[in-house]
Amino acid sequence: MTNQTVIATHPMVEARNIQKSFGTVEVLKGIDMVVDRGEVVCLIGPSGSGKSTFLRCINHLETINAGMMSVDGEPVGYEKRGNLLYELRESQAAARRAQIGMVFQHFNLFEHKTALKNVMEGPVVVRRMRRSRAKELAMAQLEKVGLAHKADAYPSELSGGQQQRVAIARALAMEPKLLLFDEPTSALDPELVGEVLETMRALAREGMTMVVVTHEMSFARDVADRVVFMDGGVVVESGPSRDVIGNPQNARTREFLGNVL
Repeated sequence: MTNQTVIATHPMVEARNIQKSFGTVEVLKGIDMVVDRGEVVCLIGPSGSGKSTFLRCINHLETINAGMMSVDGEPVGYEKRGNLLYELRESQAAARRAQIGMVFQHFNLFEHKTALKNVMEGPVVVRRMRRSRAKELAMAQLEKVGLAHKADAYPSELSGGQQQRVAIARALAMEPKLLLFDEPTSALDPELVGEVLETMRALAREGMTMVVVTHEMSFARDVADRVVFMDGGVVVESGPSRDVIGNPQNARTREFLGNVL
């Protein structure tokens, strides 16, 4: 009971006034966002609106210039000592990042390794797991994404959709508390998009906390608990998917959806 109370005291992701610039270009201009555990949040908006940069700030692939980002109650990239924050060493930041799975637009699989060995790589190299245990875990994740029968196939022998599902299995093999998806279907042929989205739908049904940058409005409408529309580095509109997509209140949101739906 006590553990449950502790778990419930903070959200999975909490972003306060997140600002990020690249040189003189201000990409994020003060983003506030909270993602509760078990929630699916979809970030939508035009290219260049800051969605992917914000996603990369969540797992410290990009360092923020101002504001505070925390995952599961811990500052991202920093540790708190008293009232002060100290930047983590890269090895420490990488250890925390290992608890956050990320699926990219491009699959980034090792071409010389089978699907099974691609999925085993993280548990063996990062988590120092015994190969026998890592193999069991990897097979279970390939089974979850419907690709156990392709365990011995190399990426060149898989379709784009299958490669992306292997990438999802690879992220799951690290047993993350949070999954980030950066336009996971945008590099796929249209007929292969459905199989990846169905895998993501299944994860949502299981209660995985997910933040998804996507242009797939039907997925955002049907699966997301909340949709956040970003433009020009700010949050323009946020709310339940049925409201933001079905009945947007902001004129810029209406314009964007009118163009993409």
